[in-house]
Amino acid sequence: MSQPSSSVAVEVRNLTVRRGKREVLHDISLTIPRGSITGLLGPSGCGKTTLMRAVVGTQIVESGTVSALGLPAGSSELRRRIGYVTQSPSIYPDISVRDNVAYYAALYGRDRDDTDNAIAAVGLLEHARQRGDELSGGQQTRASLACALVARPDMLVLDEPTVGLDPVLRVELWRQFDELAAGGTTLLVSSHVMDEAEHCDRLLLMREGRLLAESSPEELRARTGEQNLERAFLTLITTGPTA
Repeated sequence: MSQPSSSVAVEVRNLTVRRGKREVLHDISLTIPRGSITGLLGPSGCGKTTLMRAVVGTQIVESGTVSALGLPAGSSELRRRIGYVTQSPSIYPDISVRDNVAYYAALYGRDRDDTDNAIAAVGLLEHARQRGDELSGGQQTRASLACALVARPDMLVLDEPTVGLDPVLRVELWRQFDELAAGGTTLLVSSHVMDEAEHCDRLLLMREGRLLAESSPEELRARTGEQNLERAFLTLITTGPTA
């Protein structure tokens, strides 16, 4: 059943992406509801990053349409409304964490309190004066997330944000994601770790550039007869896409 346009954050229809002679996304259609956490899950190399780039409008597509927050993906109006955190850290290495976040805060008209709140949300207050190149890989990822959070966007697109983080911090970040969604922010979060599916309202399961399922965790369990979500995903691989 289609959702009212006001309740849809992202709509993808018949999306195909090609790199050279190789088709990397195959006729994908999906919707992402507003104010929810949608998990984009699948093994490395299955097309998750390519799909996310299409949603934020940085990916050249072969055919199909992608809209976000009611506008064509990549529209200039969306630059202040969508935050995108890539797998590679996106901070300046020669300035402090605080200065990095404050720079993005200034771009979006936010203040010092917003800067401090964003740094606290990712657990970096004790490292706020350290330069970007003095941080560990996981800390750089968290600093990049703070730069996105400080803008308070309507939608956050996060490409494997918990890779390399310790279990305690992963739990804390997912708690922060829950709070953001409860406040109306739409989150699209990719991962290749199936246990993170438990934190999501909706799941998009991918393999080899194809969408295998678009459902809630409960629906996925019911369709496959498996309570463990990793086993449910493996069942989908052997039985094919769900209806």
